[in-house]
Amino acid sequence: MADSVASAATRVDDSEFVRIDSLTKRFDEVVAVDNVSINIRRGEIFALLGSSGCGKSTLLRMLAGFETPTAGNIHLDGVDISSMPPYERPINMMFQSYALFPHLTVADNVAFGLKRDGMAADKIAERVQAMLNIVQLNPYAKRKPHQLSGGQQQRVALARCLAKSPKLLLLDEPLGALDRKLREQTQFELQNIIKKVGVTCVLVTHDQEEAMTMADRIAVMSQGRFLQVGQPQDIYETPGCRFVADFIGNVNLFDGVLEVDAADHCVVRTPQGRLYVGHGITGTAGMAVSVALRPEKIQLRRNLPDQSDYNCMRGRVTDSGYFGSFSLYRVALDDGAALKVQITHSERHGELLRRGEEIFATCAPDAMLVLQS
Repeated sequence: MADSVASAATRVDDSEFVRIDSLTKRFDEVVAVDNVSINIRRGEIFALLGSSGCGKSTLLRMLAGFETPTAGNIHLDGVDISSMPPYERPINMMFQSYALFPHLTVADNVAFGLKRDGMAADKIAERVQAMLNIVQLNPYAKRKPHQLSGGQQQRVALARCLAKSPKLLLLDEPLGALDRKLREQTQFELQNIIKKVGVTCVLVTHDQEEAMTMADRIAVMSQGRFLQVGQPQDIYETPGCRFVADFIGNVNLFDGVLEVDAADHCVVRTPQGRLYVGHGITGTAGMAVSVALRPEKIQLRRNLPDQSDYNCMRGRVTDSGYFGSFSLYRVALDDGAALKVQITHSERHGELLRRGEEIFATCAPDAMLVLQS
């Protein structure tokens, strides 16, 4: 049936390979996915990122056909698949548990879907070998899943998903079962395999590092909606709202009042001091805003800078952690607020700061971002 879907599809613009229009899913009175729309490019790795209960897994299940939309449509390569049953969709999904058959060998696990489709035996053998070559597991073809490491099992599950040449690959927390060190290594392996095959991929994760490492674009979700969609560097450097700034990476947030707003700068008065920010916001004086400042964009000084009217906060070091290439500090500011600071050792001057030491925290105007929501 997947072949008939593929033949029926007309070639669409690559930027609209997957088109989600006004998609909504309600469970009784609960709105799990709330009127979301997005286009996903052909060959793109697109991540749905958010905390538990934000709606990302429900959206993935609607793409797979396991849930029926309450409203809206899903198009894949020009075909409306919104009401199509899962087994007719040219889509494969890899679950967090991998769902490998323990009694089958690696090769038989990869071949399982091809056999069910009635592919000729010689074609199956050829396809399985090609998939195992891609995931670098040919020497393990005759092993059972329990004889493999977690990372190897993950690659077998991926090879099984890719064997049927799906138009869309869905990954549900694909690295959640791996320990941290293996997860970091596997992120790059998984990304490289997907890019090598050229399949379009939608990835669901609550792990921001996983999304930032693997995805071409990220949609940050909360309460069933997309708060911001963009490339990883855009999401991190220019978050569109307070939630996104706080969810992605570490950030210091200062609540204050807008004093000055010009085309190329603005001034925000906060309990921690006045902050001169290197961009305007088209706001009005007196309005409440927040200023976001990443820990790695802060400098710590033992002496008061010459220019201290703006972007200068005094405090004491309360905690520190040494991580080889950088150190993390927690600073208690004079007003009682806590400041998180990351100092790269190649950029620091003098000895490491000690607990209880009085310091001045400074930053450049272009290090900060003013948020209005």
